[in-house]
Amino acid sequence: MACSPELLQQVPLFALLDQDETAVLAAQVELKSFAPHQRIYKIGDAGGRGYVMVSGQVRVVTVDEDHQEVVVDEPAPGEFFGFASMLEQTPHQTEAIATETTSCLEVDRNDILTLLQRKPHAGMDMLTVLGRQFHSAQTLVRVRANRHPNEVIEEDETWGERIADVVAGFGGSWTFITTFGIVLVIYTIINIMLNKKAWDPYPFILLNLILSMLAAIQAPVIMMSQNRQAEKDRLQAKQDYEINLMAEIEIRDLHDKLDALRFKQWHELWHLQQRQLELLEHLHKELSHPEEQTAEPRPYKPPEL
Repeated sequence: MACSPELLQQVPLFALLDQDETAVLAAQVELKSFAPHQRIYKIGDAGGRGYVMVSGQVRVVTVDEDHQEVVVDEPAPGEFFGFASMLEQTPHQTEAIATETTSCLEVDRNDILTLLQRKPHAGMDMLTVLGRQFHSAQTLVRVRANRHPNEVIEEDETWGERIADVVAGFGGSWTFITTFGIVLVIYTIINIMLNKKAWDPYPFILLNLILSMLAAIQAPVIMMSQNRQAEKDRLQAKQDYEINLMAEIEIRDLHDKLDALRFKQWHELWHLQQRQLELLEHLHKELSHPEEQTAEPRPYKPPEL
């Protein structure tokens, strides 16, 4: 189905294009519809096309080393997916599935090439939009990396969960133990001194009932707080793993750069030494046979790597 220029203007990637550029691109791209649970592309498919969300919902997933499905992205209307493989002309590394009735713009690499051939300045507009999205992604990663797991959980906690944390914190403190012990001692002393007029004489059946009810209520509240603490620990461990993985990748990239720089320096040094040897050999011939006309030294050609 053909695409209208007005629809392209609603896509952030093409928002900066003028009317002529939008008209050229609208004549190239297609508007496609996908049924619920229909696969748009799968892992390993040729990455000749990218897609821009118009309406509906799409889930972009991949499979990790443990053969578990991991959700990579759920693009919103106006966002694009599959563009990396389309631009690089490499097989898709992810799988896109429409979770409901979805409409997408199908953009081919040749569509972008035709637009750039007819309107070269459109490339700068598209690069500007991509640059903004790249900076937004960097900002999001930096903010999320600096967030504490407790802050992430506290944003979604309910009023009951806050009360559970307070009860568990107070119930597991020496303040509660001391206060509760003093209350029990005063309670028993008063009932013993009142003798027959006591409202709860020995063996303190009412006190036992109150203690049983308190334990029955306090136990699930403390378990609720412990479950939340376990969730915080899991989130902290996940964040530590992601940070360590990012650090390992950065260190590996740094080692690769150092190795490449060291290899380049050794290659240049070897090139310089070979040139010096040729010059010394040429100078030695001239000093040994000054009357002979020596030929110019052959230009040095470094070996192929």
